[in-house]
Amino acid sequence: MIDEILSDADERMDKSVKALVGQFAAIRSGRAHPSFLDPVELDYYGAQTPMKHVAAISVEGGRTFVIKPFDAGILKALEKAIYSADLGLTPNNNGEVIRLELPPLTEENRRDLIKQAHAVAETARVAVRNIRRDAIHDIRECVKEKLATQDEGHEGEDEAQVLTDRHVELVDKHLADKETDLMAF
Repeated sequence: MIDEILSDADERMDKSVKALVGQFAAIRSGRAHPSFLDPVELDYYGAQTPMKHVAAISVEGGRTFVIKPFDAGILKALEKAIYSADLGLTPNNNGEVIRLELPPLTEENRRDLIKQAHAVAETARVAVRNIRRDAIHDIRECVKEKLATQDEGHEGEDEAQVLTDRHVELVDKHLADKETDLMAF
């Protein structure tokens, strides 16, 4: 029973770390990355559709997105969706593709983005700790209901702490990588 609780906690902690990585991808760094455009959706035949489903997105020269729609008739809709996504970028439409140039980051922008990354990382740490709290509560319930011995309960709590420490360490590693990425350009 305790093994199941710990396995579930480990899976949930992994999901929290994966969510953190996804959120870090959305934080703009000095170089272009296609995941930066993930929030852009457009009205495509009456349904809100992510831009990556209707166009090929590539990066040119490290700071320029090149968006080539699969259907040339949606260039205007793509342009409008980019404006409405409020990314702070101005699309350049040449009739075949849309180019988006990322302006270079200033030192102040970098510091703000690092603060944002720290806030996201802290949210992930809190999520991991909340999962630990839930796991320990469930382990104590098992001991209370005589489904496990006291010793097994203590070992389970120790293992929950080890899982927590490992996942918080992963969060810190991803945060350090993001800070390095933000300060690189």
